Amino acid sequence: MRFGRVPVATGLAFGLMLIPMGAATADPKPTLAQAKAKLDKLNDKADKVVDRYNTATERYKKARSTYGELNTSYKRKLATVADLRAEVVGMAVSSYQAGNDVTSWPGIFGSPDPQDMLAGLALAGQVSQEKAEKLAAFDRENRGLKVERGKAQKALQDADKERDAVEKERSEILKLIKDQKKLLEKLGAYNPGNPNSVGLKYTGPASGSAAAALRFAFAQVGKPYRFGGTGPGAYDCSGLTQAAWRAAGVSLPRTTWQQWSWGASRKVDIKSLQPGDLIFSAGLGHVSMYAGNGQIVHAPQTGDVVKVVKLSAYGSTLVGAVRP
Repeated sequence: MRFGRVPVATGLAFGLMLIPMGAATADPKPTLAQAKAKLDKLNDKADKVVDRYNTATERYKKARSTYGELNTSYKRKLATVADLRAEVVGMAVSSYQAGNDVTSWPGIFGSPDPQDMLAGLALAGQVSQEKAEKLAAFDRENRGLKVERGKAQKALQDADKERDAVEKERSEILKLIKDQKKLLEKLGAYNPGNPNSVGLKYTGPASGSAAAALRFAFAQVGKPYRFGGTGPGAYDCSGLTQAAWRAAGVSLPRTTWQQWSWGASRKVDIKSLQPGDLIFSAGLGHVSMYAGNGQIVHAPQTGDVVKVVKLSAYGSTLVGAVRP
């Protein structure tokens, strides 16, 4: 028998055959700390995607509204053009029956371009002042009709693009939510909340409109977080702050980014917070409301509920605050 060095590939293959399959393929179970760290990353990512979703949704609503307004205007102009066209036809028929240049009217009216028709009539010298005004009005409305139709079509295209963007973000969020739920259930920390929660009574130091906003926000405590939620049974972070300040008579934009931008001239230092101030995290993925006494009220993330927690829980992740 001949002995020699075993080729490396052969040796590795032989060695692998001796290793139990379970030991080679089993993934180590994540520790509690690893699961929490992964959940933090998922929550941070979800915050940003949810805000993109909300922004796309708002743009879609605006684009659809613009299309609706332009389409209504288009239909109105269409009816006006139809009425004017009928009058023009009546003018042509009257002139034809009166024997006034019976050859020019049909040919002129048959022109596909109203401007050509007007030019032809002017050359024929057959148009009275009243008829000229009618024909000029027809021309203006017809041209305006084309403009309105073009605007409406563009608005519809914009709305379709925003709808597609919303669906893309929504699909990503649903996947994130699935991952979040799985981790939360492993940690025994999933809280479905109660859409009918009566919340808490606000007894903090706020006054005026801030007190009204905080009374509303505290009354939502215990209701579930839901992406895109604006109440009354569930909220996302910016949905809660918007609804709370609406109850105080202040109209905030819908999304975290929009609320931060809206408050560009209303920024306050974190060290100078007053009850009712909106507090934004780094990356603008999350917004909460300062309640006074070192506490905030907010809608955190999937698997959690509207709650009151210490401001210090935010750590060093704050980017700034806005005073509505």
